Amino acid sequence: MAGIEIVEARITHLAYAPEIAAAMLQRQQASAIIDARTMIVEGAVGMVRMALEKLSEENVVELDDERKAAMVSNLLVVLCGSKDAQPIINSGSIY
Repeated sequence: MAGIEIVEARITHLAYAPEIAAAMLQRQQASAIIDARTMIVEGAVGMVRMALEKLSEENVVELDDERKAAMVSNLLVVLCGSKDAQPIINSGSIY
């Protein structure tokens, strides 16, 4: 017996191997990206829904199911895309 009593022990520094730390960081980043994309898509779907309802309420234009699908697709690409939208001029008939 040396006359020493250990009352408490603490770990003050914890280090992971570089491979484990990199894998943990990638997982956190992937999770953050998925959460952000989920919010973006939910917001975009709400905006598309509002646009379709507003067009219908105010009788701006009547769209059949095929035209609605095309409009929804185009709006979602614009709202969810990571690059700026490029304008396209359609000089022909919509039908």
